[in-house]
Amino acid sequence: MSDILPAQDRPLRVRKVHSLRTFIWLARGWSDFMDAPLVGLAHGVVMGAFGGLMLMLAWDRFWILAGAMSGFLMVAPILSTGMYAVSRALLRNEPAGFEAVWAVWASMDRRLVKFGILLTALGTGWVMTSAALITLGVKPPVTTPTDFLLRVVMAPNPGFFEIWLLVGGVMAAPVFASSVVAIPLLVDRKVSVPRAVLTSWRAVMANPICMSTWAAIVMSLSLLGLCTMMFGLILVIPVLGHATWHAYRDLVVRETGGEAV
Repeated sequence: MSDILPAQDRPLRVRKVHSLRTFIWLARGWSDFMDAPLVGLAHGVVMGAFGGLMLMLAWDRFWILAGAMSGFLMVAPILSTGMYAVSRALLRNEPAGFEAVWAVWASMDRRLVKFGILLTALGTGWVMTSAALITLGVKPPVTTPTDFLLRVVMAPNPGFFEIWLLVGGVMAAPVFASSVVAIPLLVDRKVSVPRAVLTSWRAVMANPICMSTWAAIVMSLSLLGLCTMMFGLILVIPVLGHATWHAYRDLVVRETGGEAV
C-alpha cells in the first residue's frame, strides 16, 4: 500500500521490539523526569489543575464528567509535546529547561496545531457519545461519581458498563494508534502529518503485544492519577510524556542502523 502513496507521505521504517521494552520506557521516562523535574512538575500541575477544574464544574453532572475525563486523555499527548522536546534535549546534551518547551510551543507548528485540533474534536465526540449513552441508558439519571459507581460500574444487571467501555475502546484505539508515535515524530522531524500517522500505525501493527501492553500501562497509570483527585497526574503526566518519547525512539528507525520492517 505504501508504494502507491507519494514519497513524502510513505511511512518510515519501524523496529520490532520486545514487549518488556515498555518497562524500559517507563524507567527512562522517570530518569528524564528526575533530570528535569521542574519542567515535568509544571506540566503535571497544569494538567492536574485542569482536570481538577473539570471535576469541580461537573461534579454533579457525572454523565458529562465520565466522558470528559477519558476525552481529556485523548488530548493529553499533544499537550505533552514540551516533554518530548525536553527528552530530546537531554539526549543531545543540550539545555533541557523551559526554553526547550518554549521553542516547541512558540513555533506554532501547523502540523502540531492541526493534530491538536483533530484530537480535540475526537475527544469532544467521545464526551458527547458518553453523555448520550449514560443519559439514555441509565435511569434514574447519573449525577454524581457515587451514582456512576453504583448504577453503572456495580450495577446488579451487568452489560451497560461493558458496552460503555467497548464503545470508548473502539473510539480510543485508533486515536492511540494514530498518535502514540506520530506526535513525538512530528516534534523530532520535519515529516508530514499523514506520514507521521502512517508510521505510528505501522509501529503498532508491527508490535501488537508490546503496544497493547503500553496502552494498558498508559490507561492504568492515567486512571490512577484520575482516581487520586488529579494529584497523581502531577507525576503520571511527566513520566508518561518522557516515556512516550523513548517509545518513539525505540520504534522508529533513524537514517542508519536498527532492524527495520
